[in-house]
This record gives sequence, structure tokens and C-alpha cells, in this order.
Amino acid sequence: QVQLVESGGGLVQAGGSLRLSCAASGRTFSTYAMGWFRQAPGKEREFVAAISRGIGVSYYADSVKGRFTVSRDNAKNTVYLQMNSLKSEDTAVYYCAAGRATAQVMGVYDYWGQGTQVTVSS
Repeated sequence: QVQLVESGGGLVQAGGSLRLSCAASGRTFSTYAMGWFRQAPGKEREFVAAISRGIGVSYYADSVKGRFTVSRDNAKNTVYLQMNSLKSEDTAVYYCAAGRATAQVMGVYDYWGQGTQVTVSS
């Protein structure tokens, strides 16, 4: 079992930055691929970024490529999402997830956090 707790969300102006953190319980964090997803009001949850286990190869949705950076610190059992040049359309609840593979589909992720709200004002 893995428990995930996100933090770092908040209100920011367009063009600003936030860094989200996701702390994981358990000793097997390094064996999981980690993903970030988001869900805006009235919309389906969508893929944002993911990072593989091991050497940490990262993947991004086209909408955030060049603005967001995902990273992980296995010693701290934590994955991060650095968000720069934020836009109003980035407003959503952001979720981290742990899974068996690095993928853009939610089905491969077995564990989910409760989410953290990010609001970007224009």
C-alpha cells in the first residue's frame, strides 16, 4: 500500500509559478512510476506529467510542455511538479498517482492522492 499526500497548491496570478509536492508513504516509492493529473470543474481528469522509476525519464502533456517540470527525490519519497508561466486554463485540482508504468492513462496507476487546488487568476 502507498499513501500519497499532495501539497503546494494555492492562488497565483497568471504568469506566476507554483511547486506541488507529493509525499508518499512506504519503503517502495522508488519502484513506482509517478504521475500528475488534473481535473478542472466540469471536465474529465487529464494527464499532466509523469516520471519513470529508476533514472526518472519524464513525459508531459503538450499543453504543459516547456512550462512544467516533474522530478522525484527517492530519498525523500517525494515527487514534485514545478509549474511556471501559469495560465488561467491551468486552474484545476491536481492529483498525484503511483503506478506500474509511466503512462498517460489513469488505469495503470494504482494509488491516488486527495488532490490540491491550483487557481490561476488572470
